[in-house]
Parts: sequence; C-alpha cells; structure tokens
Amino acid sequence: MPKMKTHRGAAKRFKKTATGKIKRYHAFKSHILEKKSAKRKRNLRKSAIMFEGDAKRVIKLIPYK
Repeated sequence: MPKMKTHRGAAKRFKKTATGKIKRYHAFKSHILEKKSAKRKRNLRKSAIMFEGDAKRVIKLIPYK
C-alpha cells in the first residue's frame, strides 16, 4: 500500500504534542479587533488542545507529523 499524503493545509494549522494530543490556534483574531476587549484578544493568542472527537479527524490528515 502506498504512503499516505499529509494534508498540507492541516499540517500548517495543527501540531501534535509529545503525548499525541492535537494543538490548535484560535480563530477570530485577524480583523474587526476594535470591538473586542484586550482580555479577549489576549486569550485568543494562546493555543488550545482539541477535543478528542475532533482530534481523531485531524490525526488522519497529518499521519507523519
């Protein structure tokens, strides 16, 4: 069976942690920032761990990462 190809869009957006969890970044941080509070924008800078059910789909897209 041939090797699986990595989904390049997913590879740029998600990282795998040492324990195998999927790390993601927050949306809604690119524009229309005036109405958002400083606290909200600061929290959007942080990364987050994906929920297990969603992470299963992403793991299939980035098998070798």
